Amino acid sequence: MSALPETDHRFRTSDGTALHVLDTGPRDAPVTTVLVHGWTLDHTSWDAVAAALPGRVLRHDHRGHGCSAASTAVTSSIGQCADDLAELLAARVPTGRIVLAGHSMGGMTLMALAEQHPALLDRVAGVALVATSAGGLAGSTLGLPGVLGRVFAAGEAASNRRLAQLRRERLLTRTEVLRPPLRWLLFGKRPSWRDVAATAVMVGRCNPVAMVAFRASIDEHDRVRALKRFAGIPTVVLAGGEDKLTPLRHARTIADEVAAELVVYPGAGHMLPLERSAEVAAHIAALG
Repeated sequence: MSALPETDHRFRTSDGTALHVLDTGPRDAPVTTVLVHGWTLDHTSWDAVAAALPGRVLRHDHRGHGCSAASTAVTSSIGQCADDLAELLAARVPTGRIVLAGHSMGGMTLMALAEQHPALLDRVAGVALVATSAGGLAGSTLGLPGVLGRVFAAGEAASNRRLAQLRRERLLTRTEVLRPPLRWLLFGKRPSWRDVAATAVMVGRCNPVAMVAFRASIDEHDRVRALKRFAGIPTVVLAGGEDKLTPLRHARTIADEVAAELVVYPGAGHMLPLERSAEVAAHIAALG
């Protein structure tokens, strides 16, 4: 059995963007699991899940995220992420069965992949959509009530731009300042502070342009119709009961459209690959 080394690799897309890739496990495994991360995060958000999965596991950082090359305002889109993933799969996993798992914007990327590259789905053994949405996220108030929610929605874009400016000016070098707001925004009850700290490091690595531009793409994301492409493919939808970014109603919409199994984790937030890593890994492994 030929095994891939547990090392980082680079993959250059057709437009010349270098993506950071981690490709581990036996090259001749009957199924390759592909883990796709969320907005402002990177492939390390899947570390605990990947370690519990059998066979070959492929991960990469979206352009503008992690250690991948920067994106532009034009290329910072979910559709571009889907095209990048299609190119990566064609180069690295040209044959054989694959399991696709996407967290947050990673799940949206899988929906765009189904929309833009439907032929790829012929090879898909299963799909896991984790803490994600098929659309309707523009103007989100994160569950904040009344005036407070409207003020947040109005000020979010400005806050993102300011955060990106601090990153650009290298003034946001201490990710400790990100931990309290990220703990509130992304996690459920009693999270591990190690997970919160790791998330802050990921967000601190995100390219400033990507931080702002991808948020606009998320607002525009509307791929409910694309979900029909997953019909007939074993699909599981995983959701956190305390998720502020993609509340439970989004998971229910996806599950209803795909006729998928819906699994809800009470007390968990948006970061299920960290908060419920063992359970998430078990569901993904079962798809293969």
